[in-house]
Formats: sequence, structure tokens, C-alpha cells
Amino acid sequence: MITLAALQMQSIGGDVEANLARIAVAAQEAAEAGASLLVTPELCITGYGAGDVIADLAEPADGPIVQQLQSLSTRTGLAIIAGFAERADGVVFNSAVHVDGNVQPTVYRKSHLYGDYERSLFEPGRPETRLFHHRGVTCGMLICYDVEFPENVRRLAQAGAEAILVPTALPAGWSGTFITDHMIQTRAFENQVFVAYINHCGADARFSFAGLSRIAAPDGSLLASSGAHGEHLMIADIRPEHFLISKAENTYLKDVERV
Repeated sequence: MITLAALQMQSIGGDVEANLARIAVAAQEAAEAGASLLVTPELCITGYGAGDVIADLAEPADGPIVQQLQSLSTRTGLAIIAGFAERADGVVFNSAVHVDGNVQPTVYRKSHLYGDYERSLFEPGRPETRLFHHRGVTCGMLICYDVEFPENVRRLAQAGAEAILVPTALPAGWSGTFITDHMIQTRAFENQVFVAYINHCGADARFSFAGLSRIAAPDGSLLASSGAHGEHLMIADIRPEHFLISKAENTYLKDVERV
């Protein structure tokens, strides 16, 4: 079982220290609420809409940003997933890192970049199955647009993921509302996994964000949700054993292999 915390937040574009400080406050609140894992939005460390300055703020996976997150994790006893700009092999990736004290960080690179803005800043990662184990639950990571491709979620589920954690930067608008109101729960149901989809709120210099963060269960129900506006720290229990009947009745993962 995981007690999961998820922070819908408003990042400050280009202000890494301010964004890390906001995450630190949320981490302390989450730890006091009994959570063991905190998920934050896509590129929350740099701000999603910071533009070209993101390249200047990009760091390797063993750089100061990840080290500060590890230190925060150690102080609070809380594992953290945060979106950051990762510099590696001479290019920049839109990445998310999982830190858990002194455990080796797990880094996932967004494989499906959305729109000209992202493609002008980042290289796409290869579709990868990056899993980690947290308090007895097998977890995978995707980033925003990745979850809209059913193959990505199915690949993780077939590899044994029970919970898929998705930092996102979903813009406001009708299509974003459809994704949060229908697609996230569908992804959870059709793969019999938990899906945590954690967004920005408010606006930056380039984008207005939808908010509407969601934590969906394998039976398609919502364990927690946020409104369209304002920061919100959600807390939800991830208990795979509570959804064994749903998994037994909805055998998509077994049946797709028979085709």
C-alpha cells in the first residue's frame, strides 16, 4: 500500500529555487499527512512555459537539482517525483525523476513531445519501461502526452506496473477537460492500474493550465481530484488488494495476449 500525495501547483517560470521551495513545503505537509510518495507536475522545477531559458536551467541527472530533491527526500522520509529539464549526451530531455533518500534515482524521459513548443526545446526519449518499487507497489512513470497513447500505458501494465504516475502540463481548453474527465479513468480501467495525473494550475507567460489533477483507480473510479483553479495537495491510498474483484472481472491484460 502507498499513501500517495500529489501536488497541483503553480510553478514560477525560470525560478528553480522558488519551485524547489514550494515542493519542500508540500513534502513536509505530505509527510505529516502520512504519505510516503509525492508526485508533482511536468517541468515543475523550471516552469513549463519558461521557454528558451529551460536549456540554461537543464542539468544532468546527478546535478544539483536532483541532489536537492534527494536531500529533501531524506529529511522528510518521503519519496518524490518531479519534472525537470535533463541535460545528457549534448541534448535536453523533458524528464521526471523519482528520488527516495539514498536510493539510486530513476529518470524517465518523455517519449511523445507535444507541439512545436516542446519540439523546439527537447529531444524525445525512446519509449521505455521504467519501473520502481515503492512500499510493495510496482510503479511506472509517463509524462503528460505520453499517457494519451494507450500503447504506453499498456506496455507498463504488461511489465507489471500497478500504479502509473504522470506529471503533466495540460493546457486549459475543451480537449484538456475531455482528457481529465474521461481518458485518465479509461486508461486506469482498461489496464487495471492506478493512474495519477498531476497538473499545473494558473498561468505562466505562455500557457494557461487546466488544473483538474486526477488519481484514478483500476475500476475507473476517482480516488482524488482537484478543481480547475488553485493549488491543491491531494492524498489518496493506493491499495491494489482492494481492486482484486475488478481485476478478476476485467481481464484485458490476459486476454490481449491470446489474440
